[in-house]
Amino acid sequence: MQLWYAPTSPFARKVRIAAGELGLAGRIELVRVDPWTDVRLRALNPLAKVPTLVRDDGGVLYESAVICDYLDALAPRRLLHPADGEARWRALLLQGLADGAATAAGRLYADERRPAHERSEAMMARFREAIGTSLDALDADRHLADGVGIGQVAVAAFVSYLDFRWPERDWREGRPRLAAWFDAFARRDSMTGTPYATAG
Repeated sequence: MQLWYAPTSPFARKVRIAAGELGLAGRIELVRVDPWTDVRLRALNPLAKVPTLVRDDGGVLYESAVICDYLDALAPRRLLHPADGEARWRALLLQGLADGAATAAGRLYADERRPAHERSEAMMARFREAIGTSLDALDADRHLADGVGIGQVAVAAFVSYLDFRWPERDWREGRPRLAAWFDAFARRDSMTGTPYATAG
């Protein structure tokens, strides 16, 4: 398999964390691309986004939730996605919250770097609010520490993205449970082996 990725993408990192947790990292060839300029990516994925997974049979998958579900199905037993019941909905909801917050963070980072006359202060305020309320919800989530599932993987990719993009902004302040959970999760091999990196 090939994973087309950018080292700055929280969604690509989410897939790489999942692969590590599932013991599949060794089966995946990493193809580092710039999704803004690499025309090969659009030939695989009409959205020209990362992550994009090329399967062993040549089929192509994109969107991190789809790729993670596929990888989970390849493992000897599904570890990240509960099969049914309330645990499944909690896992998917946690993933959805973290992915939405990561999207807001990515948009905020891009907007903050635009020339002042191209920025929307209202939109940036909305992104900041979404990030803050998501962090508060995660801190209050009593199921966050319930093992390692797709929700926890997505949360780890999101909050580590905040550290990567804004090391000077302390999201941990006032959120002790989330901070303690992440500090422990960040020591897992799936995290230490998949750090963010700037382009170049």
